Amino acid sequence: MKPIRKTLAVFLAIILIVSTAAACSSNNGNNGNTATDKPAGTNNAGETTPPKEEREEITIDVFSMLSNFAGEQSGWYAKLIKDKFNIKLNIIASNLEGGGDTKFATMMASGDLGDLVVFGDDGQKYLDAIKAGMLVDWTKDKLLETYGKNILQYAPKAIEKNKANFGGGSSVYGIGFDVGDDKDGPSEGLDLTYHPNLRWDLYDQLGRPQIKTMEDYLPVLKQMQELQPKSDSGRPTYAFSLWADWDGNMMMNAKAWAGLHGFDEGDGFNPGGFSLVSADSDEYQGVLDEDGYYLRALKLYYDANQMGLLDPDSVTQKFEDVVNKMKDGQLLFTWFPWLDDTYNTQEHLNEGKGFALVPFDEERTFSYGYDPYGGNRVWAIGSKAKHPERILEFLDWLYSPEGMMASNNGPEGLTWEMKDGKAVLTDFGVEALPANDTVVPDEFGGGSFKDGKSQINNTSFKNTNINPNTGEPYDYNLWTSVLEKSPTKLDQNWRAANGGALTAKDYLIKNNKIAVLKPIFTGTAPAVRSDELEQKRGQVADVIKQYSWKMVFAKNDAEFTKLRTEMIDKAKGLGYEEVLAWGVEQNKKVFEYRKQE
Repeated sequence: MKPIRKTLAVFLAIILIVSTAAACSSNNGNNGNTATDKPAGTNNAGETTPPKEEREEITIDVFSMLSNFAGEQSGWYAKLIKDKFNIKLNIIASNLEGGGDTKFATMMASGDLGDLVVFGDDGQKYLDAIKAGMLVDWTKDKLLETYGKNILQYAPKAIEKNKANFGGGSSVYGIGFDVGDDKDGPSEGLDLTYHPNLRWDLYDQLGRPQIKTMEDYLPVLKQMQELQPKSDSGRPTYAFSLWADWDGNMMMNAKAWAGLHGFDEGDGFNPGGFSLVSADSDEYQGVLDEDGYYLRALKLYYDANQMGLLDPDSVTQKFEDVVNKMKDGQLLFTWFPWLDDTYNTQEHLNEGKGFALVPFDEERTFSYGYDPYGGNRVWAIGSKAKHPERILEFLDWLYSPEGMMASNNGPEGLTWEMKDGKAVLTDFGVEALPANDTVVPDEFGGGSFKDGKSQINNTSFKNTNINPNTGEPYDYNLWTSVLEKSPTKLDQNWRAANGGALTAKDYLIKNNKIAVLKPIFTGTAPAVRSDELEQKRGQVADVIKQYSWKMVFAKNDAEFTKLRTEMIDKAKGLGYEEVLAWGVEQNKKVFEYRKQE
């Protein structure tokens, strides 16, 4: 998968629900009597809204290369879209249908990518779709001008980027995700995308020992395991519980440690080149470098396994299994603050139990920063769509303050409401957010709040952007009404131990432990590897993943060293150095673009 950007809004939609992809794009009304050719109107906030009179119900096929759900969207989000646009969403998830590459190739061969298309990146697949004429040009017939007023108002640089990079300076075939406000600094909310979180109550009981390097977590975690050997249900506890279903070019759980040092895989401009690139300096390292973060991480997990700190189910389990173990209290460490929520219930927090940031001296956590040009996951419209204008109206709503608030925080009147010009959570919202199983009233769609969230698994704006209608971020965690609430016992303990910092992000900023990625505008499409080089990349990636897992569970030091040597030799024999050299060439281009900003 992509570097773990899984913006909580994004990552909260990842619990796998496998079902069969349903109906093709349909037209359920009378073709001769529709309102789809009318331009959108505006509401009191100046946002475009679709005309409601005589609008026929349609089902649009959403081909998402990011979704982990297939079938018809249900619950509160489905009702929201149905009431506002008279649209039903049928999601086709390439991740669940024989692999993303296979499903994409099948749909390309059919000449139809669906109605709304969500690309995992703006690389080869996106370029191929444009070249094959399988995406709508939003500039034709003034489609964007008429139905994309919010996009043009709130994401103009994202349109500029798409036009320059992919449309020859004139056409627009899509828009990037996570469009940020045009400002500097880390773009995350209370927490970073990932940082080292431990069971704070157990760490506190040990006297909060200093942790200088990533390897220094191991003896501390062993002592924590001895304090809490069993979970809430009586199962054994572990420091680490890994999963393979997010692995891409390498073991994702090992790559995460590079992120804690300010490095990430590629930089959005060059994903998948086997290079780890610094967010804020002209530095890179190959994943197989002798003293690189990736090989250090594999050694750390090997040592953890020898100490009894690594969950033996790691090789075979899925991410959803890890979520259940976190909820049960089986884990003592996580990289992802948003995963904490499954254990950090209000009851646990009030007891002083839960996960919180425990940094190490060398830490400089990777921050993706604000990017007004948008990230590389793309929303697009398939050329065979019967109602491109209505699909663009839906997209335009996603890029409006109203759509952003509803998509990320739930419907107004259910989870939140306006008071004195500010958004505040309702009692239901306090219970349901961010993605709990709270039962939704039938009038808002029924089902559970978690299952009713958007299953497309892509975003429009950065959740920390400022909502112009409230003057506060879209992220409910950052609303004044939420920040001013009484801190829990865990919050009080953590803040007292960390110099009065209010949040993890606050602590990391004050202590210079964040490396912020600087947005760049290239004016050109991302470079794409040749077919031959791409084949080598895939073969090398398979070797790295296969051997990484073997190394972590090696029987002894001798076997670990033997497997490490074999992995490096085989990877190089299959073309690792050629793929890396190509990636490094792209990294150096990025360093030059950074200097131009």
